[in-house]
Amino acid sequence: MSEIKININGIDVSGEVGQTIFDMAKKCGVEIPTLCHDERVETYGACGLCIVEVEGNPKLLRACSTMAADGMVVHTNTQRIIENRKTTLELLLSDHTGDCKAPCALACPAETDCQGYVGLIANGEYEEAVKLIKDKIPLPASIGRVCPHPCEDACRREMVEEPISIAFLKQFVGDIDLKTGGKLYTHPVGESTGKKVAIIGGGPGGLSAAYFLRIIGHEVVVYDAMPEMGGMLRYGIPEYRLPKELLKKEIDAIEDMGVKFYTNTKIGKNLTLDTLKSQNDAVIVAVGAWRSVPLGCPGEELENVVGGIDFLIEIESDKTPIFQGKKIAVVGGGNTAMDACRTAVRLGADEVYNIYRRTRNEMPAEEIEIVEAEEEGVKFLNLTNPIEIIGDNNCVKAIRLQIMELGEPDASGRRRPVPVPGKEETIEVDYVIVAIGQKLEPFGLEEIEQTRWGTIVADDTFCTNVWGVFAIGDATNDGADIAITAIGEAKNAVEMVDKYLNDELIEFNPTYLVKSEKTPEDFADQKKEERQKMPHRLPGDRRRDFAEVNFGFTEEQAKKEAHRCLECGCMDVFECKLIKYAGEYQVEPEKYTGKVNNNDVEKQHPFILRDPNKCILCGLCVRFCDEVVKVASLGFANRGFDTHVKPAFDVTLEDADCIACGGCVSSCPTGALTERQMTEKQVPLQEVFTEGVCTLCDVECKVNIASKGKLITRTLPVGEEGILCQKGRFGFPEDVAFELLPVSKEYEEKLIEHIKKVEGREK
Repeated sequence: MSEIKININGIDVSGEVGQTIFDMAKKCGVEIPTLCHDERVETYGACGLCIVEVEGNPKLLRACSTMAADGMVVHTNTQRIIENRKTTLELLLSDHTGDCKAPCALACPAETDCQGYVGLIANGEYEEAVKLIKDKIPLPASIGRVCPHPCEDACRREMVEEPISIAFLKQFVGDIDLKTGGKLYTHPVGESTGKKVAIIGGGPGGLSAAYFLRIIGHEVVVYDAMPEMGGMLRYGIPEYRLPKELLKKEIDAIEDMGVKFYTNTKIGKNLTLDTLKSQNDAVIVAVGAWRSVPLGCPGEELENVVGGIDFLIEIESDKTPIFQGKKIAVVGGGNTAMDACRTAVRLGADEVYNIYRRTRNEMPAEEIEIVEAEEEGVKFLNLTNPIEIIGDNNCVKAIRLQIMELGEPDASGRRRPVPVPGKEETIEVDYVIVAIGQKLEPFGLEEIEQTRWGTIVADDTFCTNVWGVFAIGDATNDGADIAITAIGEAKNAVEMVDKYLNDELIEFNPTYLVKSEKTPEDFADQKKEERQKMPHRLPGDRRRDFAEVNFGFTEEQAKKEAHRCLECGCMDVFECKLIKYAGEYQVEPEKYTGKVNNNDVEKQHPFILRDPNKCILCGLCVRFCDEVVKVASLGFANRGFDTHVKPAFDVTLEDADCIACGGCVSSCPTGALTERQMTEKQVPLQEVFTEGVCTLCDVECKVNIASKGKLITRTLPVGEEGILCQKGRFGFPEDVAFELLPVSKEYEEKLIEHIKKVEGREK
């Protein structure tokens, strides 16, 4: 063949007549995106994503189907091309429906792969579950105990009966990790970068930032004002919810990564921001919100009136007040208020009242905290609001309450509490604990811009107005939030800090993911399975001491609970080319509206799952089945908006001429066709691939074995042919009674040829 030379993006490339632009770009290492190109089948150019510009030609050309000509000058990444590819992707995504990730994972502020670790627990892979959690959360046992689990609020299992106990499952594997001193899995520390970062605050945000920075290889030092690290996890959560020895083990594991800790070091007192800036390459402010929001009523200056956070810190600092025989009022409806109520009970209080201006249904505290507080004897005075704390000789004697009722909804969506004219109540109390909110102590941070609410201003890249100083957690923007939010911000902030340290553009590009809406009707046929109940101490026993309330799941309970997962997320999420490109081109498909797919997922086939809702009509599966396998089990049906891929005559794939070779699955660029895993519980995983040999017959074909830990998930063919027999490709799951499907003569010949080529054997 005659030699030709072309130029691609300034690179001279030699090739032969008959080669496409796509082939020659691949030869010189220039990647051109495509969703419909597969060397095993004839080029069709269906997706239109591989467009390029050729100088002298006004049109955009498809690289996969345009033959290269001598002297061509090709551009693959101009602004015009980028805009066209973005539009193409947006049109493809406009009716691509389903879930890239499960709702539980999307709801987690730390972006934890909830479905992944729940599925690993169901399959008995506890170490891998710990690894997956520690990719996002360095304190799994602690967070599993205290997290208000927004993941469970998003869990679709609730549409059947009750959500999965995702947090308790995290605690289950976290406790297994703790039995090894937090080292069942220790994330490897990166090679030293020579950069140093200071963190102000050793709470969940600061500790997590230190953890993720060390993984990259940066040197880290953490300063904290308190005697011990842990922040609000250490000083703001009672022992009965989070044993401090347990927390310490997880913090020690972070220190063992090479993080330097300095306690009793307070910003603005024995540490200045200027000093930290001069001694480090970057600074992260994670000081938290340690000041209680005042009540704002007469009498709150009296003795025995204390903020909720201050009260809990006193307890954890061994400055326990004497409550024996006393009457205690706790104002507030959140978890801190419940912690204060239940702590007061354990300190021997005669009566403990919870005062909250809305009804129980509007209380932001977790339901289990409210229930257990009731069980322990706390009296709830809902629809009441303090208007005066009455004292004598500077000591609290009573609290006067305004009776409230619910009016119209406020900005939060909850009905606003309004006073009932002329209705009040006074109760005798000896101590008032105010737990209505927390705010930043700004001392030593005056250089950093703050909001009118007294929090640090940080943009979406966690940068402050001081260059090189980043801020995360309760001290920023909207103020106090849950621990898992600070942990999620820590990981994202570390990515920005790393860009800053490497002189890269500091910007945040969110990943585009497809989401779907479901209703209870979608799960009407789902069998109901009871949620596993956490074993716990009886109320009478709990009142006596600060021993941990919950005993933790047994292994049997954990596996049974994990098996309840509905498997919402896409099995192809880690390999889907469509989502990969959607992120790269920052798509916005919402601008396009059209007919949305709403087809049933076909699950009858023993090895292959077919989801028409995720099909982009690239045609690869149709062409592979026709051209390579010579079976034509799949084809295009209808025309226009109603076009879709399916077997002829509306039969299922199982009842078509499918020979279960898996070629359609391997060719599909999205999650429209996926294989069933060789596992007890199906779960999307980022697998490890190891080349091995299939032992299901004496031919011993080479295969790529996909696994996660000790869990073998699937086997894939080695080589460009992508050929394996049914046994080698899918194995024989124990719960599937399946006879080998008949193989076409053409495909049998390909198998024989494949065996000869790979193994050097004769038929």
